[in-house]
Amino acid sequence: MLTVDFSRFPLAPGDRVLDLGCGAGRHAFECYRRGAQVVALDQNGEEIREVAKWFAAMKEAGEAPEGATATAMEGDALNLPFPDESFDVVIISEVMEHIPDDKGVLAEMVRVLRPGGRIAVTVPRYGPEKVCWALSDAYHEVEGGHIRIYKATELIGKMKQAGLKPYGSHHAHALHSPYWWLKCAFGVDNDKALPVKAYHQLLVWDIMKTPGISTVTRLAERALNPVVGKSFVAYATKPHLPVLAEKPAQKHAEKPAEKSVAK
Repeated sequence: MLTVDFSRFPLAPGDRVLDLGCGAGRHAFECYRRGAQVVALDQNGEEIREVAKWFAAMKEAGEAPEGATATAMEGDALNLPFPDESFDVVIISEVMEHIPDDKGVLAEMVRVLRPGGRIAVTVPRYGPEKVCWALSDAYHEVEGGHIRIYKATELIGKMKQAGLKPYGSHHAHALHSPYWWLKCAFGVDNDKALPVKAYHQLLVWDIMKTPGISTVTRLAERALNPVVGKSFVAYATKPHLPVLAEKPAQKHAEKPAEKSVAK
């Protein structure tokens, strides 16, 4: 289940991609399939080991094109172990709402992104997220949980302050908003409640592209995304540094001092 829309966020074979806070690796896997040179980074060592196994399995199955590479590694988003301008593309999906120093993370992403490179940022959308917080403290008051709710204008503003130039945005995963509202209402850890189980099955059918059902769910989600999409997705580029104008050449050379001639 991808949050980034690659029709709005073009990726070329050979692009150097950083999936920052990659989690289970869904975006990293898609970039690998598209022929990119991918680095999937996360602070969770257990998840990184699983992502590395999936990269190996994809290579073995021939899912990655010739020239594509994939590396999974542990790392700190606030102190990335890469030189400046190391990547053509950076993706950070459903991560920034967990990190106190979100401006610091943005600064690091901009540092490792080359001028002209592209960045995709996704966070929980303000409205659906507010409902979750209102229904359940357990939804967000957990170690490593969500510490803030972004308004779209706030996130875009912070991206601009970091030196990025936003060029587009949209909402995604409308069908997931009611699921999380049900989870919050019946208990975040209560997967046995009938409404939660029934709705979860619907999402499974959608993800598995069950014939007949998935057609309806995809159409419904496309129509509902602008209203209750669970995620807000913003795209931006890192502008090239402005070229300083050269000082104009002196139009007239200074006249040489006249020599005095003795008569």
